[in-house]
Amino acid sequence: MANIIDGKAISAAVRGEIKENTQKFIAETGITPGLAVIIVGTDPASQVYVRNKRRACEEVGFYSEAYELPEATTQAELEALVDKLNADPAIHGILCQLPLPKHLNEESILLRIDPRKDVDAFHPYNVGRIMIGNQKFLPCTPAGVMELIRRSGIDCTGKECVVVGRSNIVGKPMAMLLLQANGTVTICHSRTKDLSEVTRRADILVVAIGKADFITGDMVKEGAVVIDVGMNRRADGKLTGDVDFATVAPKASYITPVPGGVGPMTITMLMQNTLTAATEAAAK
Repeated sequence: MANIIDGKAISAAVRGEIKENTQKFIAETGITPGLAVIIVGTDPASQVYVRNKRRACEEVGFYSEAYELPEATTQAELEALVDKLNADPAIHGILCQLPLPKHLNEESILLRIDPRKDVDAFHPYNVGRIMIGNQKFLPCTPAGVMELIRRSGIDCTGKECVVVGRSNIVGKPMAMLLLQANGTVTICHSRTKDLSEVTRRADILVVAIGKADFITGDMVKEGAVVIDVGMNRRADGKLTGDVDFATVAPKASYITPVPGGVGPMTITMLMQNTLTAATEAAAK
């Protein structure tokens, strides 16, 4: 049976380190790291996520602002808010909760955020820095995955690493980070032929495809490290990942559960990015 990678425990340890480093930073500079979160509309999942971010800021000692805007907010109004936050020296990180209502242009808003405050690492400037391995910020979920791998004592060097999913938020940056860690990386997607054959080659398998229990035991190599980024809700209301835990865990050497695996790390890495942004701003 696989070793369970405890995302809650690792997240708590990382947050403790961030809190300690924040206290040192405030003592040395007199500056409190500040994060602004924008949410447009009343999506319940997004509202929960925003509340969790606010709590995380309190936990590590950050200043935070939350802007909960009505569904009918116009593009001009949202752009004006982003411009205001870009110019505010007390705010070091800006996060606009996605998805936005359909009448708003997401790409335009993400481009408008100052890259130095883009703590989601979605701006093309920061994406480009990741591509060349000279990043300031890392996308929060892939960064959280790498932290789980490192803190579990797993070395990616020379390993066959397979990423299932090619989104800009997880799949593509995940592949880049595994490559930077000296893994040999394959990206799979909906058009991949003989997907099972590819996933069975993986020493490290990262799954971010958005389909409940999609990866089953027969698709996994004996002794593989399996990282499940998925978060899906079954008909009975229970959360499940993209990996069928019951059939995969007996074959894997390490596996992340859902919930309690990758999920807790995402907001934690957002805190790390915000501290990095504040540190960079103070150095100028």
